[in-house]
Amino acid sequence: MTRQQIIQPIPGVHNVQTDLSGKTSFAWEEVEKTFSWYQTGKVNMAYECVDRHVDQGYGQKTALHYVEGETEWKISYSQLKDKTDQWARVLKKHGVKKGDFLFVFLPKHPECHIAILAAIKLGAIVGPLFEAFMEDAIRDRVSDCEGKYIITNEEYLQRVPLEDLPSLTTIFLTDEQPSISQAISIPSELKTTNVNDEIIEWVELDDGLNIHYTSGSTGKPKGIIHAHRAMIQQYITGRWVLDIKEDDVYWCTAHPGWVTGCVYGIFAPLLNRATIVLHGGRFQAESWYETIEKTGVSVWYSAPTAFRMLMAQGNELLEQYDLQSLRHILSVGEPLNPEVIYWGVENLQLRIHDTWWMTETGAQLIVNLPTEAIKPGSMGKPLPNIETAILDEEGQPLPAGEVGHLAIKGPWPAIMKEVWKDKEKYASYFPYGGNWYLAGDLATKDEDGYIFFQGRSDDMINSSGERIGPFEVESKLLEHPAVAEAGVIGKPDPIRGEIVKAFIVLNKGFDNNKYLLEEIRFFVREGLAAHAAPREIEVVDELPKTKISGKILRRELKAKEVEKSLLVRV
Repeated sequence: MTRQQIIQPIPGVHNVQTDLSGKTSFAWEEVEKTFSWYQTGKVNMAYECVDRHVDQGYGQKTALHYVEGETEWKISYSQLKDKTDQWARVLKKHGVKKGDFLFVFLPKHPECHIAILAAIKLGAIVGPLFEAFMEDAIRDRVSDCEGKYIITNEEYLQRVPLEDLPSLTTIFLTDEQPSISQAISIPSELKTTNVNDEIIEWVELDDGLNIHYTSGSTGKPKGIIHAHRAMIQQYITGRWVLDIKEDDVYWCTAHPGWVTGCVYGIFAPLLNRATIVLHGGRFQAESWYETIEKTGVSVWYSAPTAFRMLMAQGNELLEQYDLQSLRHILSVGEPLNPEVIYWGVENLQLRIHDTWWMTETGAQLIVNLPTEAIKPGSMGKPLPNIETAILDEEGQPLPAGEVGHLAIKGPWPAIMKEVWKDKEKYASYFPYGGNWYLAGDLATKDEDGYIFFQGRSDDMINSSGERIGPFEVESKLLEHPAVAEAGVIGKPDPIRGEIVKAFIVLNKGFDNNKYLLEEIRFFVREGLAAHAAPREIEVVDELPKTKISGKILRRELKAKEVEKSLLVRV
């Protein structure tokens, strides 16, 4: 196709088109009327996601459709209600109650969803952990909020540093016969737990719902807590942005350990009564295409890196599969480059809609609605009822086309409730006072209101849509006996957006060789997670630092890498 600046909407009636017909704005209270609690006063996210649909007569509709290799099975909304009730009774029997921190460390599997929803039914604050996390990442998160409970399995339990987590009083396993005496087998408990009384703990809209840890450029990851009120915005973005309808089969490829996999992999689709597809295992183009074909996915939410990897496989593979069920595709996690959008239009006959939000925002804020034109390279425009601005260093609005700090006028329903035990960090998101939330992104806005990402205002690394804090990686590198100093940056990469690159100064007695560098890389991988391990390590004699404080100047390291990448392209 001819490259165009604007790609017009594909004709069709969409939810946002129906809901906002003839309107220029709406009130959040209009959305609140959708929920049962608007009439009853009884609030609980899990009830709205599951039980409400059963009570309204949709119990036989498929809620979860699991596929992994030759394995395939379905769970109806009625079955999901029963299973989450049963698991919640086991948890309650062993002390889980409202306000407790409960972590879920399980693979991409229906049991992960069941565990999360069961904990929420009891009013616990659930913390999903990414399946690839290693000991250090788990230790930092569980110890920070003194988590009391964890649900995991025998395999993953080997990565939980129990001896370093005194707050962890109870371990629930999804296996029949635990290898450690203090663990509680959920399958075994289910055989003897048959109480049929009401299990749901009713809460307030501002009570804690879930906690996700987000890495920063300095310090340990921070615990972002969201409240049950987030369901208001998560529901309506599921309806308007994801465009979920009654008969949709929906697939979000993210694991619930990342906020996208929780909010838009569990909450938003269930609130909108969709059928959720769960694909076990890692990325493989053939299995992804096969999953869409086999399950009839109609709405697909993934990341630019995944789409670029599919593009790299070529059209010959793509043409082997029937993907006619697809009607709406979306992207999240990192800027969506124009080539991916053109690929979607040319090869799937569908636009890929970029969306922008953060762990802290709790739901999508800047989007490409299915009814709006797409400007390739743009993040889109603010969701209806959301006000944005591009601000200068003094917090003053900048005119169209000028680069500044992306700011969103708060509050909105899904905004974080708090940063756990860190009021100063929470306040840092509002540096100019008032209600302007600063995202940490630099951007421009054009005359039509479209926003274009220009870069981060801090040192955060975005690799394949996963936010990685350089401080956390540097800290782990310094634990290796060979490393005297370390500086970590995001290096530009055509597939992943950025990769983690480390610059290190070696201690005396260690020689720079490929075996040592691979050992160091593996050391980080085993301690933190695979996505945090440097894909490149460069040994240097010294690192650039500030003269007064001696702080490592990551931006100087980054600037040199960006310059190198530009020279390679030329």
